Amino acid sequence: MTMFEKIWDTHVIATAEGGETLLYIDRCLIHEGSRHAFQMLKERGLAVARPSQVLACSDHYVPSKNRSLGLLGIADEKIRGMVELLEANTREHGVFLFGMHDHRQGILHVVGPEQGITQPGMIIVGGDSHTSTHGAFGNLSFGIGASEVLHTIVTQSLWQRRPKTMRISIDGPLGFGISAKDVILAIIGRIGIGGAAQHVIEYSGSTIAAMSMEQRMTVCNMSIEAGARAGMIAPDETTFAYVEGRPFAPKGDAWRSALSYWKSLPSDAEATFDKQIDLDARDIAPMVTWGTNPEHALPVTDSAPNLSCADTEKRAEIEASLAYMGIEPGTRLTEIEVDRVFIGSCTNARIEDLRAAADVARLGRASIPAVVVPGSTPIKRQAELEGLDRIFTDAGFEWRDAGCSMCTALNGDSIAPGERCASTSNRNFRGRQGPNGRTHLMSPAMAAAAALTGKLTDVRNLLRKG
Repeated sequence: MTMFEKIWDTHVIATAEGGETLLYIDRCLIHEGSRHAFQMLKERGLAVARPSQVLACSDHYVPSKNRSLGLLGIADEKIRGMVELLEANTREHGVFLFGMHDHRQGILHVVGPEQGITQPGMIIVGGDSHTSTHGAFGNLSFGIGASEVLHTIVTQSLWQRRPKTMRISIDGPLGFGISAKDVILAIIGRIGIGGAAQHVIEYSGSTIAAMSMEQRMTVCNMSIEAGARAGMIAPDETTFAYVEGRPFAPKGDAWRSALSYWKSLPSDAEATFDKQIDLDARDIAPMVTWGTNPEHALPVTDSAPNLSCADTEKRAEIEASLAYMGIEPGTRLTEIEVDRVFIGSCTNARIEDLRAAADVARLGRASIPAVVVPGSTPIKRQAELEGLDRIFTDAGFEWRDAGCSMCTALNGDSIAPGERCASTSNRNFRGRQGPNGRTHLMSPAMAAAAALTGKLTDVRNLLRKG
């Protein structure tokens, strides 16, 4: 059996004639955007079945600056109301909230792993598409809509159609200056934004096995950008060492029992997948996106596509993307100037990401506005203990409080129409970071390099000089 099959099968409650399966859900994760589910809960006079298995975070709508002002730091009345409503809803239903002023507050997909809430073998759902992040721990995690959140919190179960399985194996050592973000962008660039549609991806191979948990989370985070239902990585000693001792992790006999089960989860050697893709890590270079979806990813040493593509439909897509991005066909990517930099998001705002960006920031000074937003308050504190905040501020970067910030373009954290942003987030759709804004996705080190030079830059050149 595959790891997916082992987890899915142990969570089946019932199977309908139409092919849908009722699954037991271990965790439901929510944020301010889950207000619709609570509204429906109220309208129908229902209650949360197991509040201890529902966890909430204030992340999308909290400000990343002026946090000392509390709710008054949120200028927009509607946005402020969203934060207040989450506090009221969770208080009414006994749901645990990592709220705006909690010392553990942060982005939902950072806080869960950090607190030991995310564990192997579970099925975790969340009112956010990037719930796939949690699959890095050897579980099945995926995003759901408001009506599905309602069903989950009322019944602790959810109807789902069984997806297909895909294994993506990456082997070999990563080259100098290459990160997990480069790996996932290379994968999406190869298979496309629909390449894993209707599949759950299991990432495997020596490259994945050598990654830290933070790097694995980056890879699984963007599985949704390849069209996948979820991304998974088998739990191993790296996983167990990360989880052990965290506040919500099992303790004592419960830990030993859990560990025994977790070790049984990896796919069997004889397991078969519906689709198999193999990559050589030595072929992966520092990646950037040039267009308007994550599939538009190329090595930074390349040039933007020309219009000689034989496929008429593809040519039209490329032409429209280049026009929106304001890039001439065939332009060398390293010639593209950027207006601002964002280092943050549930993809790349963990301590290892901040260290990688700081290693570049210390080599010069930002020539354009650059913002650094930690993924959680504990990460912010850790970075400050290590002096990373001073490295950033000395280099002209702005150091912020934890939250989603410019990834979702809220609380004024957005780019102006026509501006170009080098971003460590996960989506570069039209207007994602602000109306008519232009986003280039890349790793934290690459984003820091862009801040120093004011354009898309091969970070390896700076690191070698440094």
